[in-house]
Amino acid sequence: MKNQDIIIRDPFILLVGDTYYMYGSNSLTLWEPGEESFYCYKSRDLENWEGPIEIFHKPEGFFADRNYWAPECIAYKGNYYLITTFASADTKKGIYILKADHPEGPFLPYSSRLTPEDWTCIDGTVYVDGERIFLVYSHSFEDSPTGDMCCQELSADLTHSLTEPSLLFSAPEAPWAHPVPFAKMEFGMDGDVYFTDGPFLFQKDGKLYMTWSSWGTNGYAVGLAVSESGTVQGPWIQREKPFFPENGGHGMAFTDKEGNLRFALHYPNDKFHEHPMFIDLTI
Repeated sequence: MKNQDIIIRDPFILLVGDTYYMYGSNSLTLWEPGEESFYCYKSRDLENWEGPIEIFHKPEGFFADRNYWAPECIAYKGNYYLITTFASADTKKGIYILKADHPEGPFLPYSSRLTPEDWTCIDGTVYVDGERIFLVYSHSFEDSPTGDMCCQELSADLTHSLTEPSLLFSAPEAPWAHPVPFAKMEFGMDGDVYFTDGPFLFQKDGKLYMTWSSWGTNGYAVGLAVSESGTVQGPWIQREKPFFPENGGHGMAFTDKEGNLRFALHYPNDKFHEHPMFIDLTI
């Protein structure tokens, strides 16, 4: 199976030994209630893939039946953790963590809800800073039309949050970000409505960077911010222009087997036609 044969959004790459594991949102099912599973694919070369492999199946009695979004898998203290978005008919979208002893699962429910019950939150990513662990996520436009990027510190075992949310930045702070032009038609919202999604943090040359997506001049786009303090708390300085400006997004940075800094994203940003795409990331 080639990249163009895989229809997913929000691709996330984890390299374990000589195998790449790719996780993502199922574009064919994520838009309606009824989801029950997460899947992954595996490859030795980022071109030829095995899968899909079911890594999580909704247990009997599990609350979430929709918005199985943006799974990110990390290796941490001998286990594998899947940072996910879940929701139900009577529960707002929020961030949860699943746990397994292998990157192919099976993953099981692990953490409590990590984001506030009364907030709509999506696209969690975990950043480990020494002994401290941070969850970064989007406080979504349904609650916050400025599209806020927020963080909370997590417990060492990743089961719960230690702190209240703190605001890192809002989408209008980036010169390249624009209000979504379809807010009234699609969401029934008046005025300027911005969104943030797909945050990912990484270090390079002693600096802390964050990639994230919003709406740019030519549609869905990916921008870059750098932390002035070198910590998650920022302040975050936004690059003037997006590094991927049109019809693709929700990506993450990773180092390939050859030591090259790469970026995975979905492209195009068209329903039921999204594929994983890998490009070189130059800071």
